[in-house]
Amino acid sequence: MASPCELLIDTQDEKLAKQLTSIAQAEVIRIEKKFSRYRTDNLLHQINHSQGQSVIIDDETYRLLQFANTCFELSDGMFDLSSGVLRKAWNFNGSDQLPSPELVSSLLPRVGWQRLRFTSNELIMPADMELDFGGIGKEYAVDCVAKLCNQLAPKLSVVVNFGGDIQVTCPRKKDQSWHIGIESLQGEDLTAQLLHIKAGGLATSGDARRFLLKNGKRYSHILNPNTGYPVEDAPRSVTVAASHCIQAGLLATLALLQGPEAEQFLQNQNVQFWCYR
Repeated sequence: MASPCELLIDTQDEKLAKQLTSIAQAEVIRIEKKFSRYRTDNLLHQINHSQGQSVIIDDETYRLLQFANTCFELSDGMFDLSSGVLRKAWNFNGSDQLPSPELVSSLLPRVGWQRLRFTSNELIMPADMELDFGGIGKEYAVDCVAKLCNQLAPKLSVVVNFGGDIQVTCPRKKDQSWHIGIESLQGEDLTAQLLHIKAGGLATSGDARRFLLKNGKRYSHILNPNTGYPVEDAPRSVTVAASHCIQAGLLATLALLQGPEAEQFLQNQNVQFWCYR
């Protein structure tokens, strides 16, 4: 994965810690190998180059597609895993290089989750489209690793942290919590908020590292799939706490997609959250 990954393990048992680390590494490699869009030897590459033909999928892929469909429906079409094709126009590297309106418009017909058809063992996608699991992949990997750690050591507290997307398996010894900081928008070494977490998921979405800046206007990497352009008037950063990391990640992204209504959206979900503008 392109983000720093770490495990924090509440134990003095070095052998167990190494075993958990090895399991976590193997699981991350497995997921990345299977679902990364950067590879040419995996299932996702086969799907994206299927040219409208049927592709056989397994149960894990089917469950991810079902979750993606739920995301699409809950967001009224704003959370769309087929919108990754818009990266051909946008490169959020901190520069001031905006794409031409013509290029953005030319990509919009290739976006549209509703055009996919899938069952428990088969996926058919139009030839001009492609999928990108990046919107849920990191959070999914966090939850998978946390589940494996919990199976091996059910009473041991482990923090799975992949680039700031986090799952805590259970409370530490003597019911203690982990202290986890939300990164400040002023710099990587500064903390905007210190949280005390005993168990559950935490995810952050925002434009701290991926953005464009043109004539004083900041363009977030969170794109509206209907327009092809960044969502406007959204918070710079949204952090959400939920039972599982993938749920927290979904809610954080959905909040950003609401733009100026992000805080109200999260209040309506009855979850803990932290927004920074």
